Amino acid sequence: MAGPQKRRSGGIPRGLATTGPVLFSYGFRPFFLGAALMAIMVMALWILALTCGLPVGGSYGAAHWHAHEMLFGFAPAVVAGFLLTSVPNWTGRLPVSGRPLMALFGLWVAGRIVLLQPDLSGIGIAIAIDSLFLPALLLIFAREIVAGRKWKDLKVLIVLALLSAANIGFHVAALIGEHGGLAQRLAVSAYTVLIMIMGGRIIPSFSRNWLNQRGEKLFPIPFSTFDTVAIAGGAMALGGWTLLPESHLTGLIALVAFGLHIVRLKRWRGHAVFAEKLLFILHTAYAFIPLGFLAIALGTQDYLGANSVLHVLTVGAMATMMLAVMTRATRGHTGRVLAGSRTTTFSYASILLAALLRPAADLMPNHMTTLYAAAGLFWIAAFALFVVEYGPMLTRVRRVGLADR
Repeated sequence: MAGPQKRRSGGIPRGLATTGPVLFSYGFRPFFLGAALMAIMVMALWILALTCGLPVGGSYGAAHWHAHEMLFGFAPAVVAGFLLTSVPNWTGRLPVSGRPLMALFGLWVAGRIVLLQPDLSGIGIAIAIDSLFLPALLLIFAREIVAGRKWKDLKVLIVLALLSAANIGFHVAALIGEHGGLAQRLAVSAYTVLIMIMGGRIIPSFSRNWLNQRGEKLFPIPFSTFDTVAIAGGAMALGGWTLLPESHLTGLIALVAFGLHIVRLKRWRGHAVFAEKLLFILHTAYAFIPLGFLAIALGTQDYLGANSVLHVLTVGAMATMMLAVMTRATRGHTGRVLAGSRTTTFSYASILLAALLRPAADLMPNHMTTLYAAAGLFWIAAFALFVVEYGPMLTRVRRVGLADR
């Protein structure tokens, strides 16, 4: 169990805050709640922008604002909450908590506020403020990983560096009036690589523990050379998609990655944990990784449009995995039983429907508006249900988590 705050070199207080707001006692609390509220707000405002012409984003542009806030507003908050909670477990160092956590969260919030109407502060100032958060995360985790000598986790820093670069690239494209397709694909690729890495760490481990508790004898296959090959193949496919999304070579590599990750997923025996939705959703979310590679391959042959390919990965793999991690981590680190409630199951069903309907909208132009609206409403429902059920866990009670025992 982590103790009260202490001072490390540099005078930064670390450790779980035992006084002050519960919300800032651990990294997952403010960032998971903030991410969920952000997901609801961005989608609601985007729907109003499409239907009523609401001028969100000012001169930055509503479409640019929507894409940016999903990729560089909502998603980094989930990543921050996950890593601020997990990295101390990896390194054995005390977590960032209390006032330093408030400052970091405040930096994220500031970026969201200024980009909502960037013309009020000046678009250059708004972009500068927004661009601070991801590098700040990078520096925090670099310090922790280097100090903890966990060299194998340096790959997380590479992902954060790519996201920082993609964010700046997206801003540059928006400023010159271009679509930030390259920056979008780079960001999505970085998140997908992170899911491939962390999914391989947590999904078979959590599944094995659950099966072992029930006396099962067949377990997920642990990390091996095959997993390294699968991750490398996936990274190559994503690199090709980022730089050459229409190349036939990209499509061929993506097909290979599709096969590798189908096999990888099968090795984790997801069907055996179907009864526990808190676990099964992790396997389901990961299934969108090979589906994303298949979509990339189909996109190179013009069978799928660029938006469909993008949303298989963003809504399917990224958002579903993020919601799955948010629910499980919140329960685990607040001392709750690791079992999905009916409300949690409904939130999973909602995000999966959004993940299926959003790419389908591009395939059925005659029903596009209806499918857009339905996907958006299911997205809002998924995160609204999270806020209703998990908001009180994150803000009201300071409990010792299962992971701290």
